[in-house]
Amino acid sequence: QHTVLVWFPCVYLWLCAPFYFLYLRFHHHGRISISSLCCAKTALGLCLASFGLLEMIYLLVKRSRDIEHQMVFLLSPIIRSLTMLLAVFVIHLERMKGCRSSLFLFLFWTLAVVCSLVPLRANIQAVDSLRSVAFFACFSLQLAQLILSCFADHPFNSNPCPVEDASFLSKILFWWFSGLVVKGYRSPLTAEDLWSLREKDTSKKIISDLEREWSMQCAKLQQCENVKALGCRITEQTQLLQKLRQEQSSGFLLLRTLARTFGTYFLSGTLCLIIHDAFMFSIPQVLSLLLGFVRDEDAPLWKGYLFAFTMFLLSCLQSLFNHQYMYACFTVGMRVKTAVMGLVYRKSLVISSAARRTCTVGEIVNLVSADTQKLMDFVVYFNAVWLAPIEIGLCLFFLWQHLGPSALAGIATVIFIFPLNGLIAKMRSKLQVQMKYMDGRIKLMNEILSGIKILKFYAWEKAFKERVLGYRENELKALKKSQILYSVGTFPCVQIAFAMFGVYVLIDEKNILDAQKVFVSMALINILKTPLSQLPFAMSTTMQAVVSLKRLGKFLCQDELKPDSVVRAPYSDMEGFTVNLTTAWFCVLCRISVKVPHGSLVAVVGHVGSGKSSLLSAMLGEMEKKSGNITVKGSVAYVPQQAWIQNATMRENVVFGQEKKESWYQSVLEACALLPDLEILPARDATEIGEKGLNLSGGQKQRVSLARAVYRKADTYLLDDPLSAVDAHVGQHIFDRVIGPKGILKNKTRVLVTHGLSFLPQADLILVMADGEITESGSYTELLNRRSTFSDFVKTFAGNEHKESSTHRGEPVNELHHIKALNRPLSDSEQEQDLEEVGKLTEADKAHTGRVKLVMYVEYFRTIGLALIIPIVFLYAFQQAASLGYNYWLRLWADDPVINGTQAHVDVKLAVFGALGFAQGIAIFGTTVAISLGGIIASRHLHLDLLNNVLHSPMSFFESTPSGNLLNRFSKEIDAIDCMIPDGFKMMLGYVFKLLEVCIIVLMATPFAGLVILPLMLFYTFIQSFYVATSCQLRRLESVSRSPIYTHFNETVQGASVIRAFGEQPRFILQANSRVDHNQTSYFPRFVATRWLAVNLEFLGNLLVLAAAILSVMGRATLSPGIVGLAMSHSLQVTGILSWIVRAWTDVENNIVSVERVKEYADTPKEAPWTLENRSLPSAWPQTGTIEFQEYGLQYRKGLDWALKEITLSVREREKVGIVGRTGAGKSSLALGIFRILEAAKGQIYIDRVDIAEIGLQDLRSRITIIPQDPVLFSGSLRMNLDPFDGYSDEEVWRALELAHLKNFVSGLPDKLNHECSEGGENLSLGQRQLVCLARALLRKTKILVLDEATAAVDLETDNLIQSTIRTQFEDCTVLTIAHRLNTIMDYTRVIVMDRGNVTEMDSPANLIAGRGQFYWMCREAGLV
Repeated sequence: QHTVLVWFPCVYLWLCAPFYFLYLRFHHHGRISISSLCCAKTALGLCLASFGLLEMIYLLVKRSRDIEHQMVFLLSPIIRSLTMLLAVFVIHLERMKGCRSSLFLFLFWTLAVVCSLVPLRANIQAVDSLRSVAFFACFSLQLAQLILSCFADHPFNSNPCPVEDASFLSKILFWWFSGLVVKGYRSPLTAEDLWSLREKDTSKKIISDLEREWSMQCAKLQQCENVKALGCRITEQTQLLQKLRQEQSSGFLLLRTLARTFGTYFLSGTLCLIIHDAFMFSIPQVLSLLLGFVRDEDAPLWKGYLFAFTMFLLSCLQSLFNHQYMYACFTVGMRVKTAVMGLVYRKSLVISSAARRTCTVGEIVNLVSADTQKLMDFVVYFNAVWLAPIEIGLCLFFLWQHLGPSALAGIATVIFIFPLNGLIAKMRSKLQVQMKYMDGRIKLMNEILSGIKILKFYAWEKAFKERVLGYRENELKALKKSQILYSVGTFPCVQIAFAMFGVYVLIDEKNILDAQKVFVSMALINILKTPLSQLPFAMSTTMQAVVSLKRLGKFLCQDELKPDSVVRAPYSDMEGFTVNLTTAWFCVLCRISVKVPHGSLVAVVGHVGSGKSSLLSAMLGEMEKKSGNITVKGSVAYVPQQAWIQNATMRENVVFGQEKKESWYQSVLEACALLPDLEILPARDATEIGEKGLNLSGGQKQRVSLARAVYRKADTYLLDDPLSAVDAHVGQHIFDRVIGPKGILKNKTRVLVTHGLSFLPQADLILVMADGEITESGSYTELLNRRSTFSDFVKTFAGNEHKESSTHRGEPVNELHHIKALNRPLSDSEQEQDLEEVGKLTEADKAHTGRVKLVMYVEYFRTIGLALIIPIVFLYAFQQAASLGYNYWLRLWADDPVINGTQAHVDVKLAVFGALGFAQGIAIFGTTVAISLGGIIASRHLHLDLLNNVLHSPMSFFESTPSGNLLNRFSKEIDAIDCMIPDGFKMMLGYVFKLLEVCIIVLMATPFAGLVILPLMLFYTFIQSFYVATSCQLRRLESVSRSPIYTHFNETVQGASVIRAFGEQPRFILQANSRVDHNQTSYFPRFVATRWLAVNLEFLGNLLVLAAAILSVMGRATLSPGIVGLAMSHSLQVTGILSWIVRAWTDVENNIVSVERVKEYADTPKEAPWTLENRSLPSAWPQTGTIEFQEYGLQYRKGLDWALKEITLSVREREKVGIVGRTGAGKSSLALGIFRILEAAKGQIYIDRVDIAEIGLQDLRSRITIIPQDPVLFSGSLRMNLDPFDGYSDEEVWRALELAHLKNFVSGLPDKLNHECSEGGENLSLGQRQLVCLARALLRKTKILVLDEATAAVDLETDNLIQSTIRTQFEDCTVLTIAHRLNTIMDYTRVIVMDRGNVTEMDSPANLIAGRGQFYWMCREAGLV
């Protein structure tokens, strides 16, 4: 009492202090200012030290005689005083080192209080009142110190994550999270309520560490490959083998990199799991002692209470360590997700062009969505792969101790289960082709969303819908097989107890099954079920993770752009750059040698596919260089042939990360002819441009793209045909003001790819390209004088071109493009709105608030159908009834009296026991299969509804909804509906019915337990309601913040060449980091919420264990060991059961949010029906092709000005009509109205005297044809791109290709018509894509053809061929041409001149010119009259 109990805490502090000081020396977190908590701890410490000194003085004065014989009495207060002073020193050292909470001192004060409990009892009974008062004061101060050590000092920064500064106790019990739970219960959480990420969880920290490690690992691998390659000649075959080897080992390489980066923290979690297992296996041993106590009537009562409290303590410690392990796993999982996303994103910015073509945007998005999720699951379940067999071994060892050799029967059953589980896991991993189908589906959906306008124009939605559903059916088939195989693995677990008990009683009739043997064995078998059920899942997860690691590794090991392919030299006045290279991109360029002086204008001309764009790509370093060298001096700006526009405001697109300088910015906008556009945009340059520039016309996009380059003030400009998409005189304006000798880039080096002959005389140097070579070069006059191919070509085509594009001297440029949907002039009411709001176009993904509505559950169950729901509930009830009978039968058997050392009717008992177990096994298998099938049925319906809703949506929907939001629905949300919801329901129903069984059994044994069960249930419900409100909202916030990640990935991959050319990679990487971090700020509290709930609930559940144990001890006189064993073994399960119920329920509620998000698009506006059953059209409609507008009016949305105002006109059979007009005149609106992309606000359009508003959209759109401005192709065969419905013969397809001047090109391809087009048709040039669109029109050969500047991207010779093809092949058809080049419509029957939505003139071109109206002035401006 005066020695060991006093000295033990002091010895702990003095022995551990040096090591703790050493730890603090290397872990400095910054000094903490003195707080009231620190002052209180110091004051209490000094008081305790002074109590020791006072006791020493008291002993010297009052007990000097005793001290002479017992020096130990004097020694104890001296040691205690010095220890308290050391504790005060530690408090202040921790403060100076930034330690906010101390585990070291918490353990010291805990030991001090525990060791004072025995003297406390002695002092209560003591006579010496003064000493007792002193002891009580001292004990109170120690207790106060213990309580204070549970709190932590708080920092003074904005919204930090409280875990950083939580006390040790708060960390292990997750109390630091309670504040957010309460806040979430009071009002729905918003993103502002969430804590900022800890520094070690941020993308910046994680990715920099991982990138460094990954580079080292890759360098080592490359070194090994180089060593292997030494001595052998490196042929192409050797390189290919080397690459294949690298791809195969890349998955393991990535795993090793992740392990080296995150392994230490993961191992700390694994240690917690091992400690958890030690406590878990201790509980059955204590249960055995408790049952022995119940059977032994002479045992003292205190033993029973000791066993009861020990079980309670072990259960609590088991819970604590389990959840610390889970917390560590989820934290590592979160960091792995951040790391992998970062690596994939950075790789997508440096991947070579050849490698980029092998993986589509959809596949890259899938890598960061589905595959990162698989890796996160792997982190959580990996330990089960090696630990589960050890747990199984320990269970069988303890069972051997209780049942002897009969445990071998259990081992035999487990040995049978192992290979079965292994076989099932292997078969399920083969079914991972589901991932392949999912990849294909997401990739196809991405293309559908990118080319939705073309799908609508051509009425191809049904064909593409069938392709998506084909992938989906294969995906669900694989999922169904996988779920049935999983169900087979659940069946044998029930038979372990039957095998062991059966063998035990049959091998020797003297073997008695008493309560101790039965229920301790059952407790061990219950432990055994966990690793047995976890193992197949863990193996399956590991197999999936291996597949994902291989996919990620393969992508991360793809070839990168070589930085040395272009030498970047500092800026020099002498030369802009030097090119002298032999390069290959499918052998496109060869023998190129050219030098460009600084400040010169170089024009690159040639036919479609001659290698003009490839030359610019080579200058940017985008192509693989075979030999030679290329030098670029100074900075570079690049304008691609197809404009890449960000989903941001126009200002952000032009400034592109640079500082905004107002005067220069205005000059750039004026030069690029963008100022008149600003007048029409709702919020001027603050207007948000839709994804991929959806709400801008082709010309506007190209001018924004050019403005971005001009604003950059670079030294060298690479311009890939930027003038093709704009009107001729707008092109001339831009050439004069920007590119030409007097433009704002006049002192810069400019390389201009162009088809416009009128610009060539002003070029300093012209490069003529053919078949990837520069065939001629020189100035315009030099080339003409040579009388070569170029001079012949110029003489043939210069006439028309020169007339059309000669410099005009008219009014300022305002012949700009039509501005679509949301860019119309606003009404007065709308102009009052805030500019930012007006300019906003895309709608961010919104999070719903509050609990998920009941209607969502009804919707989900309705899709499954009552016919399947009733059998599922019945099967669950039957399964639990069989389980109750099975356990109660064991209790009766255990309590059966022993007569002459044996029990009666053992065979019958065993047979009934086996039958009940078998019935339970069958029911488990049945419920698992039924729920999985129900989930697949629901998933199929919901996906189909989502697909139908999206495909039936109007174009305005796609303009305002980012594709990332839609892709998120089709990938992550559908994946949750496929797997997570059925698994959640499976788990929840199983545990709800199990809970009913436990309650029945515990109440049968100890009815008074009802007094504990009822309050516990109420408390559970209370905590659950707190938790679910917060958890659901966190799930929604996490889902909403995930969409921008995918949208940004999508955008970056498509614009990678532009981002690289401008050197903006660091800015885009920062943006990606910020989006990922924003997502993780809601993911982190989401998984901590589950831990908070589980710890609190399991502590409450452990109270039931304590209640059942104490009531059993109190009532041992009336209770049989069998009923106590049954009650105790079941009450031990209740903690887990209750925790799993709430977790499963929350998983269901969290994931039912996916149903909510998928169903969101059911309520958005839809297009008119595709077909009308009661309105059948003649198969040959339209036969003549007459079009009649009757007082036709069009509005983009209510409240906006009229786009078309009461148009009345008629187009006769076989007429060729040109449509011209200035910006916003309504040219494109007319075409959109004919195809009903926009519905009429008033009036009608008749085609062959049929009101188009009264027929189905597909009937209309499939009978008329458009050749659009932007040529869009889809991945798949060339034949599919021409004829997705397979409605034409090969001969017809070849004929169409011949007329479109593509026959020679296609017949030269290895696969001919089956040539695989890459995503967006990227493996064809822009001109070739435009010709494919022409071939589509020729194949359909409808009576009405609409052309929207269909020849902008082709050279003049091809343009001439196309125009002649259209004139000959569509001679019998009605042709409407929205004209940008007026010379193309001068021989048309009639021209319609539009202005502000009205038809101002309509007659033959000759008559209109003669009438000297608006058309005459337009022709005069263009130099045609």
